[in-house]
Amino acid sequence: MPEATTQERDKGMKTRAADVPAHVGVIMDGNGRWAAARGLPRLEGHRRGVEALRATVRAALDFGLDYLTVYSFSVENWSRPIEEVTDLMGLLKRFIRHDLRDLHKAHVRVKIIGAREPLQPDIRALLDEAEDLTRDNDRLTLVVAFNYGSRQEIAGAARAIAHKVAEGLLQPEDINEHLFASYLDTAGIPDPDLIIRTSGEQRLSNFLMWQAAYAEFVFLPMHWPDFNQQAFAAALTEFATRERRFGGVSAAPKKSKFLGGFRP
Repeated sequence: MPEATTQERDKGMKTRAADVPAHVGVIMDGNGRWAAARGLPRLEGHRRGVEALRATVRAALDFGLDYLTVYSFSVENWSRPIEEVTDLMGLLKRFIRHDLRDLHKAHVRVKIIGAREPLQPDIRALLDEAEDLTRDNDRLTLVVAFNYGSRQEIAGAARAIAHKVAEGLLQPEDINEHLFASYLDTAGIPDPDLIIRTSGEQRLSNFLMWQAAYAEFVFLPMHWPDFNQQAFAAALTEFATRERRFGGVSAAPKKSKFLGGFRP
């Protein structure tokens, strides 16, 4: 599939092919192991991971995705050494300060999911700024899962619904999967079609567990800093060969031609 032209990028036009998923989630795993394998400090792995994220957003634009959700910092990540957490917060600040203008110019809308209350005020302010500036963009929605945990998200939705029932604003029989989903952080965002995880691990690690009910999974052996447009295209090609039945009857096997016009 050819990349979007400059004119298409300027106009924010969609170029997604029929076999390309609308929404891709990415578990960006392996920064520390990438650095350790090269005798480098873990911070360098995280820095290179930010570069891979930039390349992935560009690829998502080229491929015409509607939504890209990245798992940037989990609620469990707070258990890491304080020095590493501090470095990660610094990288987040630099990414927003240096990249937000470019994302805005590329018509990318930024949406943050996860708990903000425990975050430092300067971090919360940057997240708010990113959302406010890009709110009306409509080419690609970049969903950043920050201080996010799917179990915590589901428990929070259950609490909110329970309060509504206790207040008499909802009846127990009103509760179904669609109502429940409207109380999640991802309300209004379609479920992911594909979830990619790097570093060879094959688990969700508390990422979009409700939303991934019918997602396809591609697990890649490379560490996140090595992820590039060609690896992204390969994952999309694998997705295009999958038969998504959603509990229905089997159809004819699919043969993807996604890479036919791909230019790395």
